[in-house]
Amino acid sequence: MSQMQALFFEAHGGVDNLRFGERPKPEPGAGEVRVRLRSAALNHLDLFVLGGIPGITIELPHIGGADGAGTVDTLGPGVEGIEIGSEVVFDPGLSCGHCEFCLKGEHSLCVRYGILGEHRDGTFAEYVIVPAASLAPKPAHLSWEEAAAFPLTYLTAWRMLIARGGLAPGESVLIHGIGGGVSVACLQLAQHVGARTIVTSRSREKLDRALEMGADEAIPAGDNVAREVRRLTGKRGVDVVVDSVGKATWMQSIRSAAKGGRIVTCGATTGPDPAEEIRLIFWNQLSIIGSTMGSREDWRRVVAAVNAWQLKPVVDTVIRMEEGRRAYQRMESAEQLGKIVLAVGA
Repeated sequence: MSQMQALFFEAHGGVDNLRFGERPKPEPGAGEVRVRLRSAALNHLDLFVLGGIPGITIELPHIGGADGAGTVDTLGPGVEGIEIGSEVVFDPGLSCGHCEFCLKGEHSLCVRYGILGEHRDGTFAEYVIVPAASLAPKPAHLSWEEAAAFPLTYLTAWRMLIARGGLAPGESVLIHGIGGGVSVACLQLAQHVGARTIVTSRSREKLDRALEMGADEAIPAGDNVAREVRRLTGKRGVDVVVDSVGKATWMQSIRSAAKGGRIVTCGATTGPDPAEEIRLIFWNQLSIIGSTMGSREDWRRVVAAVNAWQLKPVVDTVIRMEEGRRAYQRMESAEQLGKIVLAVGA
């Protein structure tokens, strides 16, 4: 069996468990393609997978990475209409295509739903196997690094803000934790929708960068966020709150939402068990909306928006794949603004 270079781990734990070396080159099955990667991008998910996620068994050794961009290398049985050598990006979501949710077009609700790099080997390698249906042409205006940086974060942001949150022109949105890929993508999408944007961060540098990127207001993270949001909105609050932080921000989210407002969550990086205030939820008639990744239609719309609006993901750092531990360490330290990208091949 031929080999490829990859960044992988043989046991769960910290970044010291990461190895760079040879792994078997994968072969595509029916309906799949093999992509030769040029670049890949990190997400917080990669830290969780490395550390081990309770209730999810991962076959070891394991290659992480949900995001990537490259060229089509090999077609699996039954795949037609795709040219070898095509420059592509892909939806990292994995769905069965046959359950009641997939048949309704709600692929991220699939009873067997998974994510590349979590439930199967991912993009931190020279080659990756993906469903042919997940492919899209690489947006021509993006570099390889930018192309790898947008799929998971922009798909997640689109599903949160547009498909689930229903953000409309003239509304206001609070985005916690500006700096990560999803929060930056939410900022860009909200701006293009025509919404007023308020962002938070514990880093003054990140707040300043966000203002340079067009955020309307930037607030230091902490216990005073809701008070500042109320001050900035004439005591009204915001129409939509984007919260992927969880425990550290949840009460601030509830107190920042306007009457009839929507709080959309896609994660809980600081913990899944926040304090709660149910009376504020029912009295203010708030909607708490969960969101995970997106459907194939969401993916199609995201790629169309990136092409039409000329959206450009913010790349924080580009690091060679063989130095992947350093990329994980930067993600772990939360120093980045935008995406940390691995350069995979020439």
